[in-house]
Amino acid sequence: MEINGQTIFIALTGGIFPALLWLWFWLKEDHLRPEPRGLIIFTFVAGMLSVLLVLPIEKFFYSELRDGFLLIVVWAATEELMKYGAAYLVALKTKFLDEPIDCVIYMITAALGFAGLENALFLISTIQKSGLAEGLATQNLRFIGASLLHVIGSASIGIAMALSFYSGWFLRKTYLFLGIVFAVLLHTLFNFFIIKNSGENIFTVFGFVWVIVVIFLLIFEKIKRMSPVKSSL
Repeated sequence: MEINGQTIFIALTGGIFPALLWLWFWLKEDHLRPEPRGLIIFTFVAGMLSVLLVLPIEKFFYSELRDGFLLIVVWAATEELMKYGAAYLVALKTKFLDEPIDCVIYMITAALGFAGLENALFLISTIQKSGLAEGLATQNLRFIGASLLHVIGSASIGIAMALSFYSGWFLRKTYLFLGIVFAVLLHTLFNFFIIKNSGENIFTVFGFVWVIVVIFLLIFEKIKRMSPVKSSL
């Protein structure tokens, strides 16, 4: 199937709309002091645009490293750093970052923008190769797994920033570094097990991702109650 306007519309709708549903869910977690709607939109779009920077970088490393575990690590690191960069450039240095939970909200927003466009591009490719039915079936799995992977990766960084929100410069940078390392580790392990098993036991891997999501939701509730006096779990 050739790429036409209908294919692009279906792909963008199938990729971005689910990401917006996830975003709606996470934003409801910050309903008491919601972030500016415009800043959320810009952060989401920045996450989408970061995909366009990631693709040539990943293509370059693929040509240099080909297959192997190192390539998986590099790809994971590239995506996590780009999502962080998108959130940083748009939202993380503004005056609206005024409470710990904001760090998590903006990181997740950038992640969902990234996941939305990435899923849309993947859907275009799948529809072109295998047709609409298989493309939509595959997209359902990406909605469950890949989007959540991007969320927990970026949420790891956001949580690390939130936990050190009221700390000094050195501790904030240390937590940020550890958050990025943990995000890359999660991303790498997910991709490694998916590739290693060639899609087998995929629901086991997705189940592991959901366990992490539940843990993060519990941490999320703790972060919402943080204050300058009591700033740790």
